[in-house]
Amino acid sequence: MSNSADPQAIGATFRDWFGQTSGPPLILGHFDADGLSAVAILKRSLEEADVRLVGKGENPWSPEIRAELEGRRPPAIIATDLGVREGDILPGAPTILIDHHVPTGTPGAARVVSGNGMQPEPTSALLAYWCAQGVGGSDDLLWLAAIGLIGDMAEEADFPELAAAQRRYGKTALRSAVSLINAPRRTASADATPALALMLKCNSPKELLSGEHPETAQLLAAKEEVKAEMDVAKRIAPKVRGDVALIPLASPCQIHPLVAQQWRGRLKDKVVIAANRDYRPGWVHFAARTAAGHDLIRFFAERRPDGAGSEYGSGHREASGGALRIPEWNCFVATLGFPEEQIA
Repeated sequence: MSNSADPQAIGATFRDWFGQTSGPPLILGHFDADGLSAVAILKRSLEEADVRLVGKGENPWSPEIRAELEGRRPPAIIATDLGVREGDILPGAPTILIDHHVPTGTPGAARVVSGNGMQPEPTSALLAYWCAQGVGGSDDLLWLAAIGLIGDMAEEADFPELAAAQRRYGKTALRSAVSLINAPRRTASADATPALALMLKCNSPKELLSGEHPETAQLLAAKEEVKAEMDVAKRIAPKVRGDVALIPLASPCQIHPLVAQQWRGRLKDKVVIAANRDYRPGWVHFAARTAAGHDLIRFFAERRPDGAGSEYGSGHREASGGALRIPEWNCFVATLGFPEEQIA
């Protein structure tokens, strides 16, 4: 793959794939700002498509999701911002993956539109925007692509689409929209449907923020719930052993990525891991960040405990993480040098 993106070629790839499908696809998408933006772009460009958000603790390659999809029998599947992993999501269903994370396997017979390795790296939302352009998508969806870029920390990348969106809609409005869109998936319920509903009905970030739609109030309440949990987490000091800093958390909210990012700038020579034991029963979810140039994909691969599933060690070289069941977590955290953080 070329190191630079070719939006027209990406659009043509998607148009070719879509032209071979036999009915409206099912869009599977992640529930963060980038994933939601990608889903909204694709849904608004393919109006007859169905949508299924992949949320808290879910994995589209899991037996549970496969069983659900077998019951739904979609004519085709678009999966976006969910990674590129080993095997088919649903064998026999024409599938395309639109993603920018480091691939961890060969996804069966699926077509792949990947931004990984491109310089600068397009997020899933920008890739989805280019795909949508290939089937006649509207330029009015540009603000959604910008939300995905800002949401996945690609704001400094030199994308003309982002610059155009900032001129048209304003940097402050776009950033505020990202903060609001990201809030509900971090709550204990992790219900991002109000955020997606806003992105499907609004035509600008200012409309999304205006309060004229009832979902905005739901997102503001979600933001307050997460803020309260973060206020507690900020008082937890990291434990440091060698190159690793571990911040143990116990919250039903998805605050571990925020905490890891917060400490990344203060522990610049460490692999910072925020580990949350109360996010999902029976599991420890963790987020890792580094400012020291560590390759986190390699870091986790070298320390992979026996029994770890596809939830473990995905993402990017400087922003990774995953989830482990408690027995595997206990093995992993002891290997890191924190045996006192094992869970009985």
